[in-house]
Amino acid sequence: MDDVSSRPTILAVDLDGTLIRTDLQYEAFWSAFGRKWTVPLVALGLLRQGRPKLKQRLAELSRIDVAVLPYNEEVLAYVRRWRANGGRAALVTASHQKLADKVAAHIGEFDHAYGSSGTANLKGTRKATFLAEKFGEGRFAYIGNSTADLPVWRKAAKAITVSASPLLKAQVKAVTHDVEHLPGQRAPPITYLRVLRPHQWLKNLLVFVPMLVAHQFDVETLIQSLLAFVSFCLIASSAYVFNDLLDLSADRAHPRKRHRPLASGALPIAYGTLLAPLILAAGLANALATGNAFAAVVSAYFVTTMAYSLHLKRRLIIDVCVLAGLYAMRVVAGGVATGIELSVWLLAFSIFFFFSLAAIKRQAELVDGLGSGQAVGRRRGYRPGDALLMASMAAAAGYVAVLVMALYVNSPDVLKLHAKPQALWGICLVLLYWISRMVMVTHRGRMHDDPIVYAVKDRISQICLLLILLFVAGASLP
Repeated sequence: MDDVSSRPTILAVDLDGTLIRTDLQYEAFWSAFGRKWTVPLVALGLLRQGRPKLKQRLAELSRIDVAVLPYNEEVLAYVRRWRANGGRAALVTASHQKLADKVAAHIGEFDHAYGSSGTANLKGTRKATFLAEKFGEGRFAYIGNSTADLPVWRKAAKAITVSASPLLKAQVKAVTHDVEHLPGQRAPPITYLRVLRPHQWLKNLLVFVPMLVAHQFDVETLIQSLLAFVSFCLIASSAYVFNDLLDLSADRAHPRKRHRPLASGALPIAYGTLLAPLILAAGLANALATGNAFAAVVSAYFVTTMAYSLHLKRRLIIDVCVLAGLYAMRVVAGGVATGIELSVWLLAFSIFFFFSLAAIKRQAELVDGLGSGQAVGRRRGYRPGDALLMASMAAAAGYVAVLVMALYVNSPDVLKLHAKPQALWGICLVLLYWISRMVMVTHRGRMHDDPIVYAVKDRISQICLLLILLFVAGASLP
């Protein structure tokens, strides 16, 4: 018969990668970075003083909403069963004490919470020694998830692993005989692609617009446009990953964005932190191969995107103007990459049309906020009642874009490129209908977070695009 007195009464629970499917050190860094753009420089300076100092400062600068962190329900259920059977639980983490206290208070299932201080990093051997001194060697059970926990399991009465690989399971078995393995959530391979948001690459097709408008279809122009497209896909995806890292808490509070790979914990933040600069470097290298002028444009695009993520998206109306500018920069980049001079007509149409799309995007966010009862737009400087005014801006800018298109149809440039330019009037009618419908759909709360993504999936928008292509073809027929 078992000796009840020999059973461990304390369950020590690791935090990062165990209780939560993320890492609070990375969370703190990106949260602080989102609040203050100089944080990377501060972090580099503090890293020379040691990890404890860095963790303490990041904990002070960050604003992490522990209520929306991606918790591991299997671990939470295990802790609750342990306590229901009369045991006690302690949260023991290498994250800073301030963050450990916040998580423990939110969960409400821990009798103790221990974290790193400004002088000691509670990880690996130091954590093992701390637990052995605190509760007695062989008198506690420990839940962890990595090789850094092996010294702790060596001193524990029982080892519980989370999402352990076959190699880690074998290593744990070598240091203790009482082992239990909790299943974890493994991200399917497609998740590693989803974080790049490949559906957003559709926007980068705008780099082909100068070639199409100028009717310049030679092989060299096509190759330059393709290279520009690849560069924009890489650099835009890098910007999306950076944005997801900066918006972790906000995305987790959003009904749809909370399912993004990094926000949901499907992918580790460390992966995103490494991936973003790597694909940025690849995109810039490809851009330099296309030409210095094109590289300057895409660099300006990336810098503008980061400025938007860090600050400009919280500035009233400026955020919409910047979004419109980011769309238009793709068209400009296509012209620079191919050496095609952009007409005033194309630039004017792009500015108003993309401002309309950006306003629809913001309108959709405000309407979503009204529907869910959340002040979604408040952090961006908007009020719920601004949704109607934003709809007016979207419609007005869209109609001006149609007017520019109508004036272009009567310009001398069109006569040089089209045999039957009068057919292009059909495009004006289709755009007038499509913009009006997009504003109406958004007003009724049925718009996606991104109007481009919505349009690609929307059957009526697909029909409108087909009609536009038919009118272009008709104008080109002899």
